Amino acid sequence: MIAREQYMKQISDFIDKPVVKVITGMRRCGKSVIMELTKDELKKRGVPEKSIFYVNFESLAHEDLKDYKALYRAVTEAAKASGSRLYIFLDEIQEVASWEKAINSFRVDFDCDIYVTGSNAKLLSGELATLLSGRYVEIRVYPLSFAEYLDFAQSNEDEKSFTKQEHFSNYLRFGGLPGIHQMKWDEERIMQYLTDIYNSVLLNDVIKRNKIRDTALLERIVLYLMDNIGNTFSAKTISDFLKNQGRKLSTETVYTYIKALESAFLMYKVPRFDIKGKRLLETQEKYYIADLGIRHAVIGYRDNDIGGILENVVYLELLRRDWTVNIGKQDVAEVDFVANRTDDRLYVQVCYVLTEDNTEREFLPLETISDHYEKVVLSTDSLMSFNRNGIRQKNIMDFLLQAKDQTS
Repeated sequence: MIAREQYMKQISDFIDKPVVKVITGMRRCGKSVIMELTKDELKKRGVPEKSIFYVNFESLAHEDLKDYKALYRAVTEAAKASGSRLYIFLDEIQEVASWEKAINSFRVDFDCDIYVTGSNAKLLSGELATLLSGRYVEIRVYPLSFAEYLDFAQSNEDEKSFTKQEHFSNYLRFGGLPGIHQMKWDEERIMQYLTDIYNSVLLNDVIKRNKIRDTALLERIVLYLMDNIGNTFSAKTISDFLKNQGRKLSTETVYTYIKALESAFLMYKVPRFDIKGKRLLETQEKYYIADLGIRHAVIGYRDNDIGGILENVVYLELLRRDWTVNIGKQDVAEVDFVANRTDDRLYVQVCYVLTEDNTEREFLPLETISDHYEKVVLSTDSLMSFNRNGIRQKNIMDFLLQAKDQTS
């Protein structure tokens, strides 16, 4: 297994701390492997195998534990057999009915350290938030960054001969789910794998979990979101579009379905921020997908979508680096991303290539912002980088490969 150092560092900081470690993210993004890596780390620290209790609830072998009382009994037996601190690992915990009660009881009744994973954002809402207020930490896992992608590609014999530019092209086309590197590098196989994951997420994490009956309507909304990556629109825009296709539905229904997709970590809503007015706006947001490979498996890869594709890649990278991200409105102009982190801010424009025709359009919105925060234009241009009125142009691959806290 390849260590995903960003996440392992976060987890290592909380090992043996009195908080429940809640590892969240889209299905197949690597949460289970991070659990395995954490178990390996514990063993390196001298924790015996009998003191580690691990259950993956996607396996039928543990079907009998999908009730919180049965799970509690199993953990009680494991705690007795351990004779010391018990390390509890519960993978895809949302499959257990009323699991929050079991987790809270483990924390109270046993000397234990608890790790859970889940593929639904609702893990951290409702009863869990009430029972464990201040006693859990969320570790959000995303598909591979481009830097991680390069590491994983070296484990696949078919990919070792690719250049960095070829790897980047494949990253844009096939996305960052780790599993694509565990098979023969064949486009048809990869796309089938990604289609299967999409169907699994849609069925298990969206339709079943939210009791959605009109699956055809849900799929139309998903297709609309995928088809409009990088475009601003609202739920009303989708509602009006579907009404023109003969489907009558309310804006509230559209929002309900989109929220279900967000909860499954499949889609991300990015609100607009009025830079001059310093306030969030309630209309004309953008949506990005958790993995571009899934998008292309569903609707196909189109070269003329490259602007939105690059935006999607940069957006996810900003999230990985712990920025809170909005799209920006500067008077009538648009700034692709306004990213905030503690007391810092970063303004980002993303374009495919800079030309005489578009350079003014890309730089001008940033030039009209009067604060001192860093401003950067990212593009695929690689011959030279330049600075215009304090705003740096940077190659997008260089940006993706720089250290998390590097700003120049």
